[in-house]
This record gives sequence, C-alpha cells and structure tokens, in this order.
Amino acid sequence: MKTNSKRRWSLGMLCLISAGAAWTVAGVSYTPTGPRTALADAAEGKEPMLAHNVYFSLKESTPENRRKLVEACHEYLSDHPGTEFYAAGTVSDLDREVNDVDFDVGLHLVFRDRKAHDDYQVSERHVRFVEQSRSLWSKVRVFDSDVSRP
Repeated sequence: MKTNSKRRWSLGMLCLISAGAAWTVAGVSYTPTGPRTALADAAEGKEPMLAHNVYFSLKESTPENRRKLVEACHEYLSDHPGTEFYAAGTVSDLDREVNDVDFDVGLHLVFRDRKAHDDYQVSERHVRFVEQSRSLWSKVRVFDSDVSRP
C-alpha cells in the first residue's frame, strides 16, 4: 500500500453522489437553485439519510488480506434492511494531493434513516463480521454524516 509521509487533507468524510444536475457534498445537497442540508430536511419533518463510511487499515497489508476483508464485507454487510447504497473495495491508486490513502479497505453505506443504521449495528451479521475480521485490522476510522438528496 502506498502511504504518504506528509499529512493530507482527508476527503473521507465527503460523500459525493451525482444525481444529474444535483450533487451532495458532506451532507449538503446542491441543486441549480442552491444548497439544501439535512438540517433543512429535518425542519420540514423529513429524516435525513445516514452515510456510514468505514476505513480499515490492516495489520498485514497484503493483497490476500485486502481481498479477505472485502469479501467479508460483501458477505456480512451488504443487503441489510434500510440500506440505500452499499459498496466495499480497496484504496485507489489515484495520486492527488488531497487524497488520504492511509487505509486498505473502504466500506460505504447509506441508510434510509438513523433507525436502519442502528438496527444494522446490532444485527447478527454485523456482529459476526466484527468478530470474524477484527484480527485483520490495525486501525478503523468511521465517518458518519446526515445526508439528503435534493
């Protein structure tokens, strides 16, 4: 895995979702008419979705261990009730000054609402994932954000 010696600005918290002429960055939805935040949704009685992004650094950063962890994510963490989006994969080889590449595997989920997230956290499959894959990790970073769509 490529690591950077100097500290870089992390884009890990940014969730970019392209939706035609609208997009979402860090929980703020932008449309041709301007920004719309998860707080605006809440003010209108709409509960925001919850983006749950997890970045795993492995004790032994080998292609085999990265493959094992991605496969475990697919087996245990996909297709949970209330999931709007799921993806897992390895760090990209993009070499840009703003990229934080201090991780091996990224997990990206967007839940319909906070209850779906909370149910996921205590689900049997999620608990089993943690129990079975924890020995591979040296560090885990979790970035949760309230997000909305235009």
